[in-house]
Amino acid sequence: METGDKLKLIRKTLSMTQEQLAQRLGVGKAALSMIETGKAGLSSRNRNILVQELNVNPEWLDDGRGEMFNADPDLTAFRLRTDNSLPMQSVPLYSTKGTAGLVPLFADDTQIKPVNWIHIPDLPKCDGAIHVAGDSMYPIIKSGDIVLYKQLHDLNDIFWGDMYLLSIEIDGEEFITVKYVQKSDVEGCVKLVSQNPHHADKDIAMNRIRAIALVKASIRMNTMR
Repeated sequence: METGDKLKLIRKTLSMTQEQLAQRLGVGKAALSMIETGKAGLSSRNRNILVQELNVNPEWLDDGRGEMFNADPDLTAFRLRTDNSLPMQSVPLYSTKGTAGLVPLFADDTQIKPVNWIHIPDLPKCDGAIHVAGDSMYPIIKSGDIVLYKQLHDLNDIFWGDMYLLSIEIDGEEFITVKYVQKSDVEGCVKLVSQNPHHADKDIAMNRIRAIALVKASIRMNTMR
């Protein structure tokens, strides 16, 4: 089944009109019609919306494997069912400048003191939180926001299509970023996808990923004067 046919099937299964789905994807009705008829491709940004917001199974969308939708509508991208929300938790807020990056923080977080604590209810268990910089995930996340994360210990446990906090080695230095992580057509690589359409997708060798964590939530501070 072609991507356009899958998109049309998703829309009909959800009992959505072209106008409704186009609005959800942030495109015009004409653009959606072109995707459904195979005259245009599905952008990475729109794919992420289908996976993240409409609960579409990314493997079904990519190559037809599995069911159209994830089994639990409250979960996205095969999130573990044990990922239950806690009534209240205190999440340590770290400074990556103070810890010299994610790698030392993840390697021995028990020895690193947080700069503060975030007390927040009804969230899955989080290992920590940091401030992020850059606008690659704008408008979902903007520079200065706080992301709360759960450390991932094995790259084989990646939930394709989910949002991750990553430490990537570039010319011997650590580069910290937040991206959607998708399967890559390049062997030994993953594809890093931005929400901001002005940032191009990029294939990164998996052995350049020094640390990775699943983004559980984000906090934006809006100051009123």
